[in-house]
Amino acid sequence: MDGRWFHQALERVNATQADLARHLRLAPSAVSRMMKGERQMKQLETVQIAEFLGVPPEEVLRHAVEVTVPPPGGEMPRGRGRPPSTASSTTAPSGLARGPDQIPIRSAARGGGDQEMFLEDGPIGYTPRPANLGGVRSAYAIYMVGDSMEPRYEPGWLLHVNPFKPPTRGRDVVVYKADNAVLIKQFVGWEGDTLVLRQLNPSDTLRIPRTEVRECHLVVGADQEG
Repeated sequence: MDGRWFHQALERVNATQADLARHLRLAPSAVSRMMKGERQMKQLETVQIAEFLGVPPEEVLRHAVEVTVPPPGGEMPRGRGRPPSTASSTTAPSGLARGPDQIPIRSAARGGGDQEMFLEDGPIGYTPRPANLGGVRSAYAIYMVGDSMEPRYEPGWLLHVNPFKPPTRGRDVVVYKADNAVLIKQFVGWEGDTLVLRQLNPSDTLRIPRTEVRECHLVVGADQEG
């Protein structure tokens, strides 16, 4: 652990380790051990710490783990039916090791209107492939950010996504917009050239022009532990 970097990052946001512990819902002693490298940082904590410090999860990872060989197959190909990516996200961040039957975890930071998120570059980790995604190419998981889908999903839950299965009415989807914003909502359907989504908290109906929709991927499961 690069404790010096974490302390400087806390100072930048005018916060203390105790503030971070409250944000993580951990005992201050647990955060202290983590800063000293005596306690391993969990994947969900990486996302929460990044949100608290206002930095990408990849930057937190760079200062929390040793650099290792990049994972094989880290590239996410572009195109229809695949999570959008940028040139900088074609390889996973240093320090991540991908197992033989795992799927990448993507993360996003809280955005603006309609409780949007903005996707971070590249995977921030890997999680075991669930049975219902066996053999599904480009399957991935994404952390729920914000409370717009409570009580169905709590912030920090890990959602499993099939980028090829067509969305159906009443099921939840991950929508990637042309401006790189990401929405996790309930799929209502298409009304002509408009995508209609339902938000649970607060209850609302969203309508997005087809020209603003890049991808619409079906959520097929959730891991409460993240």
